[in-house]
Amino acid sequence: MAIEVGSSTPDFTLTGSLGAEDTEVSLVDYAGKNLIVVFYPLDFSPVCSVQIPDYNEKIEEIRSKNADVIAINRDSAFAHKAWSEHLGGIQFPLLADMNLEVSKQFGMALEEVGITNRGVFIIDGSGKVAFSHVENAPPDNTIEVETVLAELDKLS
Repeated sequence: MAIEVGSSTPDFTLTGSLGAEDTEVSLVDYAGKNLIVVFYPLDFSPVCSVQIPDYNEKIEEIRSKNADVIAINRDSAFAHKAWSEHLGGIQFPLLADMNLEVSKQFGMALEEVGITNRGVFIIDGSGKVAFSHVENAPPDNTIEVETVLAELDKLS
């Protein structure tokens, strides 16, 4: 079961890529600002290859709202770098949760198939879950970035 709205978010640190560069990200790095956390199943998959670029196209608008984005799945930092390059450069961290530990903390691990479910959380500046949307089936992506932006506006 996914972490619930109003819950405190567990702190975590993950490595990954920011474009072609290695990065390490902790939740505490975003203290005081809103954070969109996108969980997605796999790099190079058809739906994810639309979903992540959608957030990338809106990154300046997101940042103008005192918010940022990170994306998490079980792929390695090496896969994230290659995928980011394939997509033309993703401007926010793609983080490697290879043992699904963070995905489990958020209730997003699909352990029976070894991947992360698709979902979006907004964490407010105090570290609490302000919004949650989890897909019933990982291939689905029923939430548009505009919907997430509208939820973000409710926090200002």
